[in-house]
Amino acid sequence: MEAILNRFISYIQVDTQSDPNNPAFPSTEKQWNLARMLEQELKEIGLSNVVLDKNCYLTATLPSNVIHRVPVIGFVAHIDTSPDFSGKNVNPQIHYNYDGGNIVLNAEKNIVLDASYFDDIQQYKGQTIITTDGTTLLGADDKAGITEIVSAMEYLIQHPEIKHGTIRICFTPDEEVGKGAHKFDVEKFGAEWAYTMDGSQIGELEYENFNAASAVVTVQGKNVHPGYAKNKMVNAILMAQDFINGLPANEVPEKTTGYEGFYHLHDMHGDVEKTTLEYIVRDHDLEKFKERKKTINSLVSSLNKKYESPVFSVEIKDQYFNMKEKIVPVMHIVDIAAEAMKKENIQPLIKAIRGGTDGSQLSFMGLPCPNIFAGGHNFHGKYEYVPLESIDKAIKVIINIAEITANKYL
Repeated sequence: MEAILNRFISYIQVDTQSDPNNPAFPSTEKQWNLARMLEQELKEIGLSNVVLDKNCYLTATLPSNVIHRVPVIGFVAHIDTSPDFSGKNVNPQIHYNYDGGNIVLNAEKNIVLDASYFDDIQQYKGQTIITTDGTTLLGADDKAGITEIVSAMEYLIQHPEIKHGTIRICFTPDEEVGKGAHKFDVEKFGAEWAYTMDGSQIGELEYENFNAASAVVTVQGKNVHPGYAKNKMVNAILMAQDFINGLPANEVPEKTTGYEGFYHLHDMHGDVEKTTLEYIVRDHDLEKFKERKKTINSLVSSLNKKYESPVFSVEIKDQYFNMKEKIVPVMHIVDIAAEAMKKENIQPLIKAIRGGTDGSQLSFMGLPCPNIFAGGHNFHGKYEYVPLESIDKAIKVIINIAEITANKYL
């Protein structure tokens, strides 16, 4: 457990934040730092065909140790962390034998992980909890996943008595900005199916995700001196409020759960002359997803009629789609993961992802790719934490998947 902890800490202390505003690939040069570090580590533990390509995709192979044919399977995690919160100078705090109460992250700044507010943490009483110091995110999303894959491969190399087929692994850049699979070479990867180790709490097993789009609404106003503005000024900020109020008030992230979709205004900037609203649009149901996009376009049209001028415009871009349709025809790959969890006395929590993973795009690219828990909670912020025992369990699940797959194809 100490070795696992040290490996995880070594990864999270490398700043790998991605940048949604940079069209380069990867979007930040610093992602290369962890990729190169991992490249060396994979070689040292004994993996074959370790390749870090020009796009910052790191792949490697664990050769089969059986003589019968077993489908090549893969495991995928991402090296970048969210651009929404600082990942620089991560200073993890280790809380052994957690007592079930509040955790003071930063006494000086009075930042506390409240166990009644973040009540999921109470299920980990008695375990080792890794938290932030209240000033950065932790990076368990998805460096816990990386830790689990590397540790599982190392264990399989050290324990050849555990039978497995060929296993491919890949660590991708830029997942947090939606580009993690854009340059992924599925054919070269060569797996029949794979698993992303990018879920949250222990037991999560997911093969459904949102259909997703971005919507950028631009409001064009006219700015003149406020002292002479009557019948001349057109305030883009005030008109933008009309658009915001025109969408369903209850269909936002903070008021939805489960299979409920939403419109999420995540950024707003501008002035009297021009204001921009940036939305993400999400729904698991494809038809409802299409209706949401129509709603936005209709609202733009109706507001332009109201103001008798084309002051509103919108650009909608699809980002990814629900991988369910690609997974259902090969549900045995989900069944294998569920069996691997049950072998560790973990009850699979099969549910829909309220988000997306590299796996959602990879599934549509020809690599069916369900998502498995990595163990963390409260991603993308200062209250992020992960139980060390959950990382350990995920490692064992990967090992079990490898062994179960080999045995099923005897």
